[in-house]
Amino acid sequence: MRIKRGVNAVKKRRKIFRLAKGYYGRKSKNYRIAREAVMKSLNYAYIGRKLKKRDMRSLWIARINAGARLNGLSYSKLMHGLKVAGIELNRKVLADLAVTDANAFAEICNKAKAAI
Repeated sequence: MRIKRGVNAVKKRRKIFRLAKGYYGRKSKNYRIAREAVMKSLNYAYIGRKLKKRDMRSLWIARINAGARLNGLSYSKLMHGLKVAGIELNRKVLADLAVTDANAFAEICNKAKAAI
């Protein structure tokens, strides 16, 4: 008895078409073209997830730098002061403090200044 793979082939195509839903023109209708478009878009999504992390870190650094300069420090001096003072706050938390709670951030800057 021979093995027929019709069911699996249809499942495979259906999966690709589901991912290609909303694409323009033949990219959503033609299997061969849809498969290429989906592979490309999944690759872009993978790259985008890596870039997002870099972009967020640079945004946090910009916010910390702006807050530090309001308190008479540069970004690098603030980070050095925090390290010397033994304050282990990551950039995400520091950026959030700089934006939402200026008084708490000013206290942290004063401790960093004192430690330098």
